[in-house]
Amino acid sequence: MTVNRRRGAAALLGLAMVGGAVQAVPGRKQEKEALTQPKFYCNTKALNPSDRAHHKLQTDKLVAKRTRIVETEKGYEFQYSPTTISLAELADWVAAESKCCPFFGFHIDLEDEGKLLCLRLTGEEGVKPFMRAEFLVPSKS
Repeated sequence: MTVNRRRGAAALLGLAMVGGAVQAVPGRKQEKEALTQPKFYCNTKALNPSDRAHHKLQTDKLVAKRTRIVETEKGYEFQYSPTTISLAELADWVAAESKCCPFFGFHIDLEDEGKLLCLRLTGEEGVKPFMRAEFLVPSKS
């Protein structure tokens, strides 16, 4: 290759890199980043701003109105009185939360002849610390 061709190829490569047309070749740094990224995270773009604000209000209400928290093998069960949280409210919350956090398993139970409403969140190993932080689960004393 002549000197002019080399310069031309280098210039084209430089322009392509500045324009973002060249993707990095996978290497150790990218592999490290993939390993250090958290496994459980919220997709903040899953809900539009209006839906996100509504979901935040629902989440705050669910946290405030819990009557009991039961730790399970794969997560937590939050218990409610159907007089303070309706089945429809809980289902609406689950529909939105499943868009943000698709790694959760959601289970809704109506028990004790309709006197107990339960939301059980489950997930893969390691999800409990995320749940504790996101849903303000008090640490054991």
